[in-house]
Amino acid sequence: MKKTAGKEDEHDARFSALLALARAAISARLLGTPAPAVARGDAKAAVFVTLTKQGELRGCIGHLEAHLPLQEAIVENALAAAFSDPRFEPLHASELEQVRIEVSVLTPPRELHYNGAQELLDSLSSDDGVIIQQGMRKATFLPQVWEQLPGKEAFLSHLCQKAGLRADAWKAKQSISDPVVEKMPSAAKGLAQGAHPQGLRVWTYRVEKFCEQ
Repeated sequence: MKKTAGKEDEHDARFSALLALARAAISARLLGTPAPAVARGDAKAAVFVTLTKQGELRGCIGHLEAHLPLQEAIVENALAAAFSDPRFEPLHASELEQVRIEVSVLTPPRELHYNGAQELLDSLSSDDGVIIQQGMRKATFLPQVWEQLPGKEAFLSHLCQKAGLRADAWKAKQSISDPVVEKMPSAAKGLAQGAHPQGLRVWTYRVEKFCEQ
């Protein structure tokens, strides 16, 4: 359904306020000023915050599960992206004006059930964020990663490597839900899964993304 002009203005104003909140949180930490106030009544949301500098990644942290109200999640992940991403040095005050902030709000993930590698490829869209998991190894790529890795095979191979798996792990036959194992008590279930490791599991999700201009 098409949004009316009033709805679009309200939508844009809300997202501008959330971006301003992320920037205010980072600025307050850098300058040692009081943290911005956050609303406590928001619905819980799964959020990622990405920082870029001159078009290059400068930090990205988020959660795939909705465990905090929206504004709290934005503040927590903005600070983590700026100061706790292990791939980068903590952000310096001199960089603040050069950093562009992007916030991604995720829809609940939908698990894919597929029969073979080609069916998996056919199930993916460049609008999707993708999560993979095998055992304890898990990783995700947000939809914007398709811009760097537009080929589906390369996208999945890099995602598998990010999770610490073989690059071709996505080509293995899916074996994700043994009904007998799922119905076992927890202890027995763990033993059964240890004896018969799960295959690769794949979920997709969509993202509502908003970023500073």
